[in-house]
Amino acid sequence: MRELSELVEVEEPAWPVLTERLAGSAAPVRVLPVDPVAGRTCLHRLQVTARSFLGAMALECGGLVLDGGWLRVHGGGGPDLRGLGEVNDLSAAVVFGPPLRLVVGHDVLGGVFALNGPGSEGAEHPGRPGEMVYFAPDSLRWEPMETTYSSWLLWMLAGNLEGFYEGLRWTGWREEVEGLGLGQGLAVRPRSGEQTPADPAAASRRAVPLGELTAAHRDLCAARGLPDPGPFGLL
Repeated sequence: MRELSELVEVEEPAWPVLTERLAGSAAPVRVLPVDPVAGRTCLHRLQVTARSFLGAMALECGGLVLDGGWLRVHGGGGPDLRGLGEVNDLSAAVVFGPPLRLVVGHDVLGGVFALNGPGSEGAEHPGRPGEMVYFAPDSLRWEPMETTYSSWLLWMLAGNLEGFYEGLRWTGWREEVEGLGLGQGLAVRPRSGEQTPADPAAASRRAVPLGELTAAHRDLCAARGLPDPGPFGLL
């Protein structure tokens, strides 16, 4: 286990580079303030250095709010958004280092972005160790994204969320999403793929806590005989 000073005091920290990318983001993004104690504790638990984008997010950033709140990316945590340590319950970890699947972001539909840890291998962990995966509410499965955490961040900031969520957004979605709290999502009926109207605007939507939304996804997996998706993060 590396000491905190070894993780923080590094040459070429990633935060200045990431700050430049955030400033030039093609997607609307809000950078949230970090709780310094929570951020340093999170970094120590993850055992990654501040030279990595993941380490920079944990140490220097409370989180990111993209596209008016459609996507929330967890950082070190702060007054506005739960951090990686709290979401992944790292404070209760016996072993330091990344978990098998580190939840790093949630979208407004209850989709979950996660980073596969070093030991995530086998059929129960789609994708490769070190690869980003996405739990899709329509398929109710983890889908490999064939990218690393740092590349995923840059991909989002390049404005690629519009294409990723093609067919799931409706006229006026931004105003509706901006009215939600960062702990809320939208329960959509009918669900995507279940007699979904051609126009997403015709679907019924209700604001609910994100934890309620992800719990409903888990229950539906069990009801359909699909694999247990594992942790979605503490929300």
